[in-house]
Amino acid sequence: MICLIDNYDSFTYNIVHLLEKIGEDVVVLKNDSTIYDIDNLNPAKIIISPGPGSPNESGICFEVIDIFKDKLPILGICLGHQIIGQYFGCKIGHAGYVMHGKRVAISHNGNGIFEGIVEDLFVARYHSLAIKEISESIEICARDRKDEEIMAIKHQYLPIFGVQFHPESFLSENGDILLRNFCKV
Repeated sequence: MICLIDNYDSFTYNIVHLLEKIGEDVVVLKNDSTIYDIDNLNPAKIIISPGPGSPNESGICFEVIDIFKDKLPILGICLGHQIIGQYFGCKIGHAGYVMHGKRVAISHNGNGIFEGIVEDLFVARYHSLAIKEISESIEICARDRKDEEIMAIKHQYLPIFGVQFHPESFLSENGDILLRNFCKV
């Protein structure tokens, strides 16, 4: 079962529907739930959802990473990606361009959550903040082909991933494959 931490975002249930479509059980908890609530679910994985605002306005998300980083695979989507980056020491700043509902081409490394995904991947961007500099423990897995913005990261040795784009959006290709790959971790 996957615990999806909802940062009060309108895309949360699109993620739930895509996960259910690929056969996953999902329980949604808001970002003002408690660690006890999450622990009681005994999830196999955690996804941190998109949301408005900045990582500093994400409720228990930093605590979730702190408690579960050595125990469970974690995926961050959009704001969740930024939260993971900031937790591990990456610098967050304004994106080079504000991207709300823009479909872009990205280049990815073809590994991990990108295994089996088409090389010329088009994805949906909905964000105004981004990871601007990575830390030593984080690897870049994907970039926007045009503006070179960081589009995906992974921790060097923990099963922790982040995608700046929205795999659940109808504008994104292969979102089901990406989420299925995460679920196999």
